[in-house]
Amino acid sequence: MTTDGIEAVFLTTHNWGKAAKFFQALGFRLDFETDHNSGQLRAAEGPYVFVAEVPEDRPAEAQLVLKVADADAFRPGPAVEVVTEFEDTHFGTREMTVRDPDGRLWSIQAPGKN
Repeated sequence: MTTDGIEAVFLTTHNWGKAAKFFQALGFRLDFETDHNSGQLRAAEGPYVFVAEVPEDRPAEAQLVLKVADADAFRPGPAVEVVTEFEDTHFGTREMTVRDPDGRLWSIQAPGKN
């Protein structure tokens, strides 16, 4: 089984309110907001954007998340370095981390176990 494309973009920001307004001005709708300065936005049927506020001493970063339909059926090829195998997340999905040849980390997300 291969990946099914981009599931999400995870962003960190130093100001959740300004970031949310920025994406809304670009046509994204707010799916939900948490009580800890983060939330999820979406435009049309494309990948969602999850934005989380971090302290000023941490860099604002971006990460693409690839999706797979079934974590148990997914087998990356030999050219893929697996950093962490699929693990359950606190938000109800399963996530694996892999490293590309240039050292970048990629998240692969699958639905959680029911």
